[in-house]
Amino acid sequence: MSNQNKDETKVGNNVPNHYIAKSFDVIDVANEFNLNFYRMNVLKYICRAGKKDNELDDLKKAQEYIKREIEYLINKK
Repeated sequence: MSNQNKDETKVGNNVPNHYIAKSFDVIDVANEFNLNFYRMNVLKYICRAGKKDNELDDLKKAQEYIKREIEYLINKK
């Protein structure tokens, strides 16, 4: 049995397991929808919430990136 913790387990192109769901990679989904950096990170943290040690931290990170995207859109006008 491996001594790696679940955060270090890699699949495919060295993508950690917490970024893989079913048969697609979260980054591929973000690219398919042409998400910018902030929105891609929201997707990433939402998808991995609960799959790592601290679910709440991931949700807070997603929230932070949503705030940044909102600020970007407000300032863009």
